[in-house]
Amino acid sequence: MNHGKVTLVGAGPGDPELLTLKALKAIQSASVLLVDDLVSDEIVAFAPAGARIVHVGKRGGCKSTPQAFIEKLMLMAAREGESVVRLKGGDPFIFGRGGEEVEHLRAAGIAVEVINGITSGLAAVTSLGVPLTHREHAHGVVFVTGHAKPGDEGTDWRALAATAHSARLTLVIYMGVSGAERIQSDLLTGLPATTLVAVVQSASLPSQRHITTTLGELAQAIKQAGLASPSVIVVGDVISGVALAAAHPDASKNARVA
Repeated sequence: MNHGKVTLVGAGPGDPELLTLKALKAIQSASVLLVDDLVSDEIVAFAPAGARIVHVGKRGGCKSTPQAFIEKLMLMAAREGESVVRLKGGDPFIFGRGGEEVEHLRAAGIAVEVINGITSGLAAVTSLGVPLTHREHAHGVVFVTGHAKPGDEGTDWRALAATAHSARLTLVIYMGVSGAERIQSDLLTGLPATTLVAVVQSASLPSQRHITTTLGELAQAIKQAGLASPSVIVVGDVISGVALAAAHPDASKNARVA
């Protein structure tokens, strides 16, 4: 039997201009696309007119298509000889469950390719005109999820806070808005209350909103601003550059995503 192939494509944070050329070519050559909820309509519009588009919404806190069903759909379409694109927000291998899908497909003998996309954690801070790492402020960066799977205790925020403080790391927290109070409380055991924080909702999209605050005020600031998913929380001294970037927009505009 002549099987098709599956390509896991990172659609980036939402702005269609942030797609890689390789991602665009894969979308344009697909016969079947399985599209995540966070992928913008402008990106889906690049699909061929005759392609079958299946929306398989995956968003924290909302009704989602079961992962096993998504994997079954990919496997069935590939076995029918289709060119399948699994279109994911951000990057397939950063909190996109891409690893699980690759393992499942390869175990069934299906060829899989992965095309990276810009992850929202990077796009969020770049849109504010600041970096994730800096020789004076941050010697590294940690991408971490604020949402644990059922039955899992999740991230040890206290240990992470101590490490971030001693190693001077920027923390980029995905899916952390709903658990902001607990995250804040635990991070305060190892980081000063004055630690700067930015929260960016819908990074790179026209609807993007953000706040800058301190760790000591984080949960209250999120509540007052009415920020919700999809948002990224960025904790660290690099956020000190946000005010400077805002004061000199012409000087920093080339560094911005949107």
